[in-house]
Amino acid sequence: MIRDYIPSFVRGRGRFTKSQRRAYQRLYDKYCIPFREEKIDIKKVMGFPEVIAEIGFGMGMVTAEIAERNPHVGYLGIEVYKPGVGKLLSEIARRGLRNIKIVHEDAVKVIAFMIPSDSLKGVHIFFPDPWPKKRHHKRRLIKEGFASLLCSRLEPGGYVYITTDWEDYARQILLVLSKTDGLENAYDGFAPPQDWRPTTRFEKKGYRESRRVFEILFKKI
Repeated sequence: MIRDYIPSFVRGRGRFTKSQRRAYQRLYDKYCIPFREEKIDIKKVMGFPEVIAEIGFGMGMVTAEIAERNPHVGYLGIEVYKPGVGKLLSEIARRGLRNIKIVHEDAVKVIAFMIPSDSLKGVHIFFPDPWPKKRHHKRRLIKEGFASLLCSRLEPGGYVYITTDWEDYARQILLVLSKTDGLENAYDGFAPPQDWRPTTRFEKKGYRESRRVFEILFKKI
């Protein structure tokens, strides 16, 4: 999976503001887990019996809101985008959150190298880059190898929850997860809206452009 995978992101996008840089410099050691190529006891490191990972949290506003609503759950945010890490760090401090840690690295590497098997209660992936041009579909994050990797990191009964507003990607995700041994669709096809999830800015943009949001929820059996 690691040797031949194609990254689903482009590094260096966006401006790293002064406030984001200050938060990154001041709060990194307190709230971030350095990447390393070895398994960690994620529940012990987080300090919670249940840990949910969010892959590609963007600017982290939804991550912070979900964590604030569920202080009894640990949330591991994984993001390669440095301004987003800085923004979420400042949000953690502003809200006084104690149940978020961040790994600033490629999610595929983090899940493969750092996360032990059967250790995550859930995985959230909100609006992954759809790479809409057909020649770029190979860059999409949700592929068979990665789906199997995610499944192996879930506890029995754990879940993968993905949202996208690109229909062809949604159908690809549905197909890939349906073919993944150990995963079972929690619904018949796409999932209904989950009322615990806040609306993301990407979702709001989709609504403005009259695009449907597709929700996909699979559980580990």
